[in-house]
Amino acid sequence: MREETFASPRMDVKAALGNKRDISAFVSDIKLLFKGPVLLANALPVITGFWLAIYFSGASFSEHLSLFFLTFAGSTLVMAGALAFNNWYDVDIDSIMERTKKRPTVTGHFSLKAVLILGILLTLLGFGLLLFTTWEAVVYAFIGWFTYCILYTMWSKRRYTLNTVIGSISGAVTPLIGWSAVEPSGHIVPIMLALIIFVFQMPHTFAIAMKKYDEYKAAGVAMLPVVYGFAMTKRQMAVYIACLLPLPFYLGALGIPFVVLATLMNVGWLAVSIYGFFTRDDKKWANVMFLCSVNYITILFLMAIVLTLPVFH
Repeated sequence: MREETFASPRMDVKAALGNKRDISAFVSDIKLLFKGPVLLANALPVITGFWLAIYFSGASFSEHLSLFFLTFAGSTLVMAGALAFNNWYDVDIDSIMERTKKRPTVTGHFSLKAVLILGILLTLLGFGLLLFTTWEAVVYAFIGWFTYCILYTMWSKRRYTLNTVIGSISGAVTPLIGWSAVEPSGHIVPIMLALIIFVFQMPHTFAIAMKKYDEYKAAGVAMLPVVYGFAMTKRQMAVYIACLLPLPFYLGALGIPFVVLATLMNVGWLAVSIYGFFTRDDKKWANVMFLCSVNYITILFLMAIVLTLPVFH
């Protein structure tokens, strides 16, 4: 009896620890399934677009909280559905690449059927919420979903190096979704923000492809470095970053500090890109370029919000 008395607490502790591990593993699988960092990176421009539409229209953000929730939740669910669909479709190449081997579709933690159904349900729910905003926001969200799932994932990713250009359209629509939920998106600001995201994604994705060159090659994915080599990729990265240089000057409505900051970041990123022509450690340089790209887009869209807050006006 004494052994049972002392054994029970130990068993309870083990069970509790086991449950925590199970929960932790489940949360980790969810993050991998929906590519947590990618989802967050796409949510920020939606928020920025929405806020700037409020700012330029002179509306009150507090009076549009319900609209903001519908826009943010709807667009995020659509993106989550698209990412789940991507995981479902790409399970064969994900099982080859080290960077994707831990995804629950590869490990078997989630069945492929369950992931597909989840992706469809999240997509439909997201569009359902967006229907309570504007038709324009729904159209932009659909363009993003269709481009990512059909034109990128199913058609071009494994066949053409232009897959990066095609896939970039899905990211470019995000500020347009946020803006058009409030106001028509014909304004120069959302158009330029969408163009910045579109152009930015090429050097950003090429940097990833260089870092993971061996994996993409083994999986047979037609990324630019795999098909045409590092030298061509470096040249294209420099060209695309150079194309970013004039874009901040079309965003003077956001204020001189924004234009100056964006220009300095563009020049700095271009300098790092040019340095790549002289480096011998291509993968180390590619990692630096990747970090530059992530910080570039995050700072740019956060500053677009911060510099238009009432405290600065």
